[in-house]
Amino acid sequence: MILDLFRLDGRVALVTGAGRGLGQSMAIGLAEAGADIATVTRSGSCPETESRVRGLGREFWSLQADLGKPDQRTGLVERVIEAAGRVDILVNNAGITGRHPPEEYPLAHWEEMLQVHLTAAFDLSQQVSAGMLERGRGKIVNVGSVMTFQGGFNIPAYAAAKHGIAGLTKSLANAWSRRGINVNCICPGYIETDLSGPLQDDPVRGPQILDRIPAGRWGTPDELAGLVVFLASDASNYVHGSVIAIDGGWLSR
Repeated sequence: MILDLFRLDGRVALVTGAGRGLGQSMAIGLAEAGADIATVTRSGSCPETESRVRGLGREFWSLQADLGKPDQRTGLVERVIEAAGRVDILVNNAGITGRHPPEEYPLAHWEEMLQVHLTAAFDLSQQVSAGMLERGRGKIVNVGSVMTFQGGFNIPAYAAAKHGIAGLTKSLANAWSRRGINVNCICPGYIETDLSGPLQDDPVRGPQILDRIPAGRWGTPDELAGLVVFLASDASNYVHGSVIAIDGGWLSR
């Protein structure tokens, strides 16, 4: 049965930044498909996500780490494996925001942005690859953005990191596809979250953005769940190195 290919029963998914927003919705979607969930957040506490995942009858583990600090990433996947037994699925979702004119952009924030969005994604992918390569199977889903394809305004570090995540996705796919690991990237457009609220409510930019979206509305976090479940499941076994937009048609304009 085709729907059986989407089942994730018995698998463990590590979703970074699953405390809210897109990460939370993707984690819950994976749990609804049968996966147990581990997450890493700065606070180490995700009570709402934990409650919803456990309410589905799945296991949940929450670890604390600041992914922008290399020393806090050291051995992080080992800690997850000690708790959960293994990692079958990695979703590199954690991110931060920041907006400054390029001529004023703080170098420290540039470096933090690339650490969180890009270097951490490679670091954790490298860490989970050991077990995945040994088993001959694994799924890695990187989270990009429509800014993977565009430059935006006053977000040079974010745009650079999101362009980089596409290149990383393709490079890892080239290396690991024949060895059983699928590496792909999803690129959300404008999605309604607590972080995007000020932009959505901006009297100038809000209407400008909405007018450009062919679908005529912002997306919702739940609308990412189907795509991440597909890329985490056996239904996508022949999908390698793909960079997939989920943006209401934004990039088609």
